[in-house]
Amino acid sequence: MAEKKEYFRWVESTYVNPEMDWKKADIISAGIDVGSVSSQMVVLCDGQIYAYSNTRSGSSSPKSANNAMDLCLKDIPGLTFDRINYLIGTGYGRVNIPFAHKAITEISCHALGANFMYGPSVRTVLDMGGQDCKTIHIDEKGKCLSFLMNDKCAAGTGRGMEVFAEMLKVPVTEIGDMSLDVAEEPEAVSSTCVVFAKSEASGLLKSGWSKNMVLAAYCKAMATRILELLTRIGVEKEFAITGGIAKNKGIVKRIEKLIGVEALIPKYDTQIAGALGAAMFANAIYKKQNKKMSAA
Repeated sequence: MAEKKEYFRWVESTYVNPEMDWKKADIISAGIDVGSVSSQMVVLCDGQIYAYSNTRSGSSSPKSANNAMDLCLKDIPGLTFDRINYLIGTGYGRVNIPFAHKAITEISCHALGANFMYGPSVRTVLDMGGQDCKTIHIDEKGKCLSFLMNDKCAAGTGRGMEVFAEMLKVPVTEIGDMSLDVAEEPEAVSSTCVVFAKSEASGLLKSGWSKNMVLAAYCKAMATRILELLTRIGVEKEFAITGGIAKNKGIVKRIEKLIGVEALIPKYDTQIAGALGAAMFANAIYKKQNKKMSAA
């Protein structure tokens, strides 16, 4: 029997910097971000990105954290957890990472991670995650000054996009490009609830709409819903987007059009921002602890 295709699945990934040797590092810090849909681990060597992993979360936060770590370290000979000086957990499941030295809120971690990824000029960060969207104002050091969050509905999140991928039998990684391949921009489907949007989209398909048109209507709805958050907090340049949905051109382009501001181009996987910020906090905390011990 042929294996059933899971259209909602995105590509899991790993990275190891071939120009760095972790054995030469004074401080090895790490961060693990356990989200509702995905989990990431980032390893820093003396404050610079050495390795990371991006994998799907399961039903267990501890297991998801272990999976992220196993995937991140599997291709790095000799680097095991006990060689990591300090590790911080963040994200939806941060308090359930048994081996983390400390847990820090994902707001603070995404702010600091975005500062590293996009530079000190970033002032507004939009994090589009698996189950919520966050808008964060940060200063030049990556400190969170204020934030707003929408976690009441799957509309405008990665989970909502996965629902549509399964419904339309379209790989989730292709949705953005397909949504832009339309002759004319359609009206948005319901942005109030993903259940209503799904029902409305089904009706549109039956009435003769193409999949591209339906996807365009839903991406527009997601962008419109996210606009509400951005309008409430205000968009200050420079503007950056993190999270899985940042990889969806159909939503990003529509958000840019609605706010009249282009998002900065990412240099790294946009899904690692939280884990990256956590690893940066871990590096700073360990350095501070060592300084106190040296002064004692």
